[in-house]
Amino acid sequence: MMQPLNCEMVTAIVTPFTAEGRLDTPALERLVEHLIATGSDGILVNGSTGESPTVSKVEKIEALKIVKRVIGSRDVKLIAGTGTNDTQSTIELSKASLDVGVDALLVVVPYYNKPSQKGMLAHYGALAQAVDSPIIIYNIPGRSVVNMLPETMATLAERYPNIIGVKQSNPDMDQVSDIRRKTADTFQIWCGDDSLTVPFMALGAIGVFSVASHVTGNLIRDMVKAFKQGDTRKALDLHLRQMDIFKELFFLPNPTVVKACLAKMGIIEGHLRLPLVPPDADEMLRIDQLMKQIQALQPQKTLS
Repeated sequence: MMQPLNCEMVTAIVTPFTAEGRLDTPALERLVEHLIATGSDGILVNGSTGESPTVSKVEKIEALKIVKRVIGSRDVKLIAGTGTNDTQSTIELSKASLDVGVDALLVVVPYYNKPSQKGMLAHYGALAQAVDSPIIIYNIPGRSVVNMLPETMATLAERYPNIIGVKQSNPDMDQVSDIRRKTADTFQIWCGDDSLTVPFMALGAIGVFSVASHVTGNLIRDMVKAFKQGDTRKALDLHLRQMDIFKELFFLPNPTVVKACLAKMGIIEGHLRLPLVPPDADEMLRIDQLMKQIQALQPQKTLS
């Protein structure tokens, strides 16, 4: 049986681009250091927050190599987003990512072609038999249109020991309960939406694949840690303090807002790839207000 993946705050990292549209290696290196310093114990490369539909296979492998090099010997898990809406392409990208030395694969439910539950079983089954690596299902009906049912997850986990868990980006809390009761305790659940992390953990999730951790990682780390230690009052307080930030980061298509925030922090430039477009002047004013909220939550440094 595959070992569980011991990470509780995984950042779904953005992909920094230069003004000319190329992968920005120095910015990616700075960003990885920032994420590790603020508590990420896992980094997901080539997820939807990384604008994966617009990133070529060559660029995806290069980004993985950069992040792996920066992580080095530190105890931070490297996860590759390798899911597509074509099973053979998913297998090929997964194998290429594993050649880099990633710790696990995050594989989205195929989008656009709207597979049935039987189709999902066949898709993940083909991948699970093709690779010897931990696989995490990424269930996000908002992007995939279709929703993987808890029964399907349970069947996959029972048939294929290397399917170890799910990043659940469906806000239906009853479904989270069903996943937990229909799968073995070893099947790991991660929340896929920052604003639902604490409720998910109450239902058995071990942590979160986060976007907000780009800008409030230390607080999310403390929130998850507090809940795990039984201090639910502190976890709730940290959740409520960040709630507006969790929501505001998505007032434009992800990762538009978080990239703009990271640019204001001096870590990356905020360039996007079409069809995503940069914020206009009014939207930047709203992002300025968001940055004030983020800065207000950061611990103040005292003068010596």
